[in-house]
Parts: sequence; C-alpha cells; structure tokens
Amino acid sequence: MSIEGSPILDTGEAQLSEDDFQRIARIAKAGWGLNLDPAKKPLIRSRLGRRLKALNLTEFKAYCAVIETGDATESEHFVSALTTNVTHFYRELHHFEMVEDELAKGLAARAKAGERLRIWSAGCSSGQEPYSLAASLIAVLPDAARYDVKILATDIDLGVLKTAQAGRYEAKTAAFPTPQLKDRVFDPGQDPDARDINVRPGLKKLITFRRLNLVQPWPFAGQFQIVMCRNVAIYFDKATQKTLWERFSDILAPDGLLFIGHSERIPNPPEIGLNPVGITSYRKTIAKN
Repeated sequence: MSIEGSPILDTGEAQLSEDDFQRIARIAKAGWGLNLDPAKKPLIRSRLGRRLKALNLTEFKAYCAVIETGDATESEHFVSALTTNVTHFYRELHHFEMVEDELAKGLAARAKAGERLRIWSAGCSSGQEPYSLAASLIAVLPDAARYDVKILATDIDLGVLKTAQAGRYEAKTAAFPTPQLKDRVFDPGQDPDARDINVRPGLKKLITFRRLNLVQPWPFAGQFQIVMCRNVAIYFDKATQKTLWERFSDILAPDGLLFIGHSERIPNPPEIGLNPVGITSYRKTIAKN
C-alpha cells in the first residue's frame, strides 16, 4: 500500500509514509539542526508513534501539524524522541585526564591569581559530564568556589536538564571507571542501600544549567578555556557540523581546549584555528590560517 505514491511503514495504529518522514526531517532540521538518517526510520517511527498515542492522533501528518504550530510542550517531546541521551560519569576518561593536566599546568594558578575560568559542557545530557568536570576541577583546585570559576552545562532537552539539575541518580546505574572517581562525585557516607544517591553539594555550586539550541545564537559573551561537546555533532549534517566547529573555535580562549565525541572528527582543523593534541582533542591556536 502507499499514500500519494509513497511507501508505508506499519506502526500498528499509525503509518509513516516517506512523505511524512521527509516532513518530520524538514521540521527537525529547520528547528533544531537535526539530520535524520533514513536508516533510522524504524526507530523514529517507534518513538514518535508513542507521541501519537499520547495525543490520541492516528496520523503522522496530524502530529507534524502540531509541531509546526509551535506547541512548546510537544516540541520538547519531539526533540527528546529524536535524540539519544546515553552518557555516564567520566566517559572517555582520557579527556578528563587532559583537563586535570591543563588545570595543574596553569589554569588553576591563573584562577587563584584572579583570572576568569570558564568551562562549557555543551550537550550535557543528564549531567554526568559536567559533574565529572566539576569533580576534576576540585581535585586540582579544592577551593574553586572561592574564585571566578564556573562550569556552564547546556542541553536542548528540558527533560534531561531537570535530571541534571537535581543531581540525583539511581545508585545501580551510577557507573564509574574506578571507585576513587565515584568518591569524587558522591559522598561514600551515603546509605549504601539507598535507591538514589546525590552528588556532592560542592560540585553543584560550580555548575550553571541552561537550555540551549546549539544551532541558534548563543546568548552569552566571553571566552571559554575548555569546551566539551561530545556526541552531539553526530546529529547534524556536514555543513552544520562545520559551522559548529567554527563557532567553538571562535569562543575558545587562546590555547583553549575543545573535546569532541569518539566518532566525530574536525576536517582540516588548522583552517579554523585548531590543532589536534590528542584523541578527539583540539587546542585553539592564536589565529586561524
């Protein structure tokens, strides 16, 4: 069967035509820069199919109309359904080791001397990355809260941001590379039989959580010494990725560090003022080529 000549994928109660998929893809790209891979149609059909049921809709075209009206609540569900928030504490440990090395070699001393230190976790998901950054910061600079030191943590998904701000995690899912790293983030004195555990209050004080769409204007000024944007650009097409890398380069302080995801690469980084300095790690040069 087909609708207007387009093949249909069966979702049970609803059907997703190729035309519907292309309309969803256009909405996702225009509003959030998301590039939907046709190979992921079954996943998209399944996730958005749940939203149809929640809204008592029987057609994807009707659902698209809801999103196109600018319905803020459903738009949040739409973005959440199309993205995957998979993360854990100290994921890709080598990046955090490099951060700590950078802090020990000068950034911490400069902060003590009164300089501004800013770190950005862009695409922070449910908070494991910024809390790991805060723990690494305190490991090198225990009294960081006394200085002009802040971590900005942003994500497009309000649902995961709510979890991140709470700083409360299910104990059995709070995995770490080593027990020592876990003790940095969670007080080992908490009830060992508790279902949920809370991050250390000192870490939360260093982090500001904000909602941000990376493909729209960034509502802040000033430069960052460290930026982590890992496994976010995979949702964008090549042109959008290129623009994003350029914008990160522009906002990095001289000698600042940019960390990206393990499956991401920046083609010809010197063209945008970056030099590779490790696995998916780049340093800002003084000027672009």
